[in-house]
Amino acid sequence: MTARKDERSNLKSEQAENETASAEHRETLDTAQALRDFYAKIPIAHGLPYGIQHVLAMFVANLAPIFIVAAAAGMDSVQSAALIQNALLMAGLGTLIQLFPLWRVGGALPIVTGISFTYVSAVVAIVAASGYNVAVGAIIVGGLVEGVLGLTVRFWRRFVPPVVSAVVVTTIGFSLLSVGAESFGGGSGAEDFGSWQNLLLACISLVSCLAFQALAKGTKKQLSVLFGLVVGYAFAVVIDKVDFSAFAGLAPISVPHVLPFAPEFDLGAIISIALLYLVSSVEVMGNTTALTKVGFDRVPTDRELSGAITADGLVSSVAGVFGCLPITSFAQNVGLVAMTRVVNRRVIACGGVLLILAAFMPAVAAVFNSLPEAVLGGCTIIMFGNIALSGFQMLAEAGFTQRNVTIAALAIAVGVGFTQVPQIFAAFPPIVQSIFASNSIAVAFVVACVANFLLPKDAGDEAE
Repeated sequence: MTARKDERSNLKSEQAENETASAEHRETLDTAQALRDFYAKIPIAHGLPYGIQHVLAMFVANLAPIFIVAAAAGMDSVQSAALIQNALLMAGLGTLIQLFPLWRVGGALPIVTGISFTYVSAVVAIVAASGYNVAVGAIIVGGLVEGVLGLTVRFWRRFVPPVVSAVVVTTIGFSLLSVGAESFGGGSGAEDFGSWQNLLLACISLVSCLAFQALAKGTKKQLSVLFGLVVGYAFAVVIDKVDFSAFAGLAPISVPHVLPFAPEFDLGAIISIALLYLVSSVEVMGNTTALTKVGFDRVPTDRELSGAITADGLVSSVAGVFGCLPITSFAQNVGLVAMTRVVNRRVIACGGVLLILAAFMPAVAAVFNSLPEAVLGGCTIIMFGNIALSGFQMLAEAGFTQRNVTIAALAIAVGVGFTQVPQIFAAFPPIVQSIFASNSIAVAFVVACVANFLLPKDAGDEAE
């Protein structure tokens, strides 16, 4: 009798254990599916780590253009601090609008936005000639131009066939490799660039990412970048590579300033910046195409492209009102999506909210900003490689016809090659140099479009 009771007890215990294991499996499975579903509901506690991961991936790159332009404009520490606050606010606002569109503004895609590097050289030139107020006026007007381009994308998208989109995505990947390498060595302009300390930090972060991805199970694998950043940051603290001076005298709360610089409007500056907004539209198109490819395994719809470009332009105009450079979709975060396959909008929204909080809480911004670039480089270098590989996949899907191969080879070679030697543009007018000399994406896009227009169709294409 006692034996039977023991047997029944053991059986119930086993059933309870099996039910618990089954519930845990279902929960893991449900979480994994939710992370890969844009609209799925997911608890904030589950989404927050992935949101933090997105913020860390783009934080330094988001602020770097502000540092460069503030230095060129001779701003004092108070003015530059105000611009940093506003840059964080605009990045967060742009991200949330892309996730949760307002009317036709926003792509309803897991797009993370930040301050664009595309405009830095042109803005620095305008600042040197006419002052920062003129640059602000041009940014406000130019953003409206991109907004119109976004709303009319269905009329001009046909001029950008799959092979051209593939070229743009591939070039984005290649252009980011040098960004990753610079971060790996300690950051552009760092006094100890390429030092053993920086290389060790980067390698530890990279190995931590790879090890976590290999050893972790289930959805935890997708936190490999965050794990690498945390491990790298901790090691940086140990070897005294983290600068804590920015934490001294921080106010608990600081409100961003509207119109820190009164806009002035100059036709030449407006034309120069408006042309760059055209280039930015192409970049957004490329990033959006890459994002839908790696995140959803499809091409973007006209509505998604229109919303993404329109939001990019209109939020950039608002950024000008706050004295900031224009925003754009960040290819770094496209690389993170390619690596993790996490596309849930609530997850990405956690990152957007964190950016907005950082704009009002200087201490939060200081924590993120204290992350050594070498740590970031170690964690992001593989992400950027994933973007280039996505471009190759898109080329394969477009078809390796003789015509497509010629277009891609020519555009990538000229786009990447010529911009590595910017002196080749010395004979061109300054406005052309400011747009193309350091922008491989713009050059590759123009060359691909011209080649696509001039080269005769393949026999197979004509038959179709």
